[in-house]
Amino acid sequence: MAALSRKLSGSSSVLVFLFVVVTLAPRGESAITCDTVYGDLKPCLSYILFGGNVSSECCGGVKTLVSGAQTTADRQSACSCLKSVASRAGAAQLSRAAEIPGKCGVDFPYKVDPNVDCSKVTFGI
Repeated sequence: MAALSRKLSGSSSVLVFLFVVVTLAPRGESAITCDTVYGDLKPCLSYILFGGNVSSECCGGVKTLVSGAQTTADRQSACSCLKSVASRAGAAQLSRAAEIPGKCGVDFPYKVDPNVDCSKVTFGI
């Protein structure tokens, strides 16, 4: 590598570096994992299961999740995680889960629904 660096000078070494970065950079991969989604929304579990009051921790987790999903891939990944959980939930649980964004004053970009088409979830307008 050192010998190669010495042979390359000025702009050519910069071009090689940029080529390597662009070639190796992940494309369209989500930074949001199901562990992230579940961790952010864990404080909401009590409300989803039993009702009562939505905690400030739950609202904070929802806000963290929404603000952390900064790409279409992030949002689609989060949607898929929620869809998976929703497929195992009862009607009352789904109803309470759907109420959380409104109770927290958060614009949630997708429905928590076992039938949601996550491929149609996008970031931006």
